Amino acid sequence: QVQVVESGGGLVQPGGSLRLSCAASGSIFRPYVMNWYRQAPGKQRELVASITSGGITNYPDFVKGRFTISRDNVETTVYLQMNSLKPEDTAVYYCNLHLVRSQYHYWGQGTQVTVSS
Repeated sequence: QVQVVESGGGLVQPGGSLRLSCAASGSIFRPYVMNWYRQAPGKQRELVASITSGGITNYPDFVKGRFTISRDNVETTVYLQMNSLKPEDTAVYYCNLHLVRSQYHYWGQGTQVTVSS
């Protein structure tokens, strides 16, 4: 069994910062990718950051320079540091664990991020 749990969402003013955490546990085999996605009301879910089991990170252009994905010594605990937040960053943020060999995806329950004055 694999579990993915996010935390750290909340309300922040435009220009502010927030850090999300994600802990994955269970039978996790390399190679894998841990991703952060978000979904705003009426919009499709979109990828905002990823980090491979080898430590390679990737970001779409609309968050480059503002969002940073990192992990700690427990490599299946990852963080999303979000700076210079904009109202359009408002969404439910989901952590995803992708096991590459089996192609299984595991999702967290999501955490709400609201950017508003």
